[in-house]
Amino acid sequence: MESASLSFANLHNHGELFANILRARRDAFILNNQWDLPQTMGMEYDQYDTPQSRWIAVHEAGRVYAGVRLTPTTARCGIYSYMIRDAQNGLLDTIPTDLLYDAAPVDEATWEVTRGFIVSDLPAALRQKVRMRLVMEMLRTTRAEGIGRMIALLPSNWNRWAGRCRLEMDAAGRNMYMGGTDYQAVWINFGSQLH
Repeated sequence: MESASLSFANLHNHGELFANILRARRDAFILNNQWDLPQTMGMEYDQYDTPQSRWIAVHEAGRVYAGVRLTPTTARCGIYSYMIRDAQNGLLDTIPTDLLYDAAPVDEATWEVTRGFIVSDLPAALRQKVRMRLVMEMLRTTRAEGIGRMIALLPSNWNRWAGRCRLEMDAAGRNMYMGGTDYQAVWINFGSQLH
């Protein structure tokens, strides 16, 4: 099992891994969760998949087991910035504008985590190993990019597994029921792990 952090600068070193991440996202979000998202050629994508983002994958023999997308909170592309901020600013009709306790940050050391998934057919015995591998690759990326904290919109049960993954997390907003699941915005603090 391997993990990788992809950017537009290194996609060419990873063969079809980027396309396989987008295929796995389609399976996770469109087929399994029944979300109405853009797709083409069997891949899910959106306006935040730009050269400003990074994509992390845990994979083996061409199969992606888990992944996330990281986007700096300073990102801009047309009218869009990053998902949580755009939701707060009323640009996304599927996420409430009052998802955060405070204003969405715009800060070089703060990045957003979105499109996190673990494939649904992964055996239970491997789930924690894959989750830890994903977190370790996120930690490597935070060091490389100088990220001190992240903001994410996660299922509200995040506090059940945060400790097992050795993540320092705090609520950043209220619980919200969306698409059949309870979600909550959270801070993931990496500042103490950057040294």
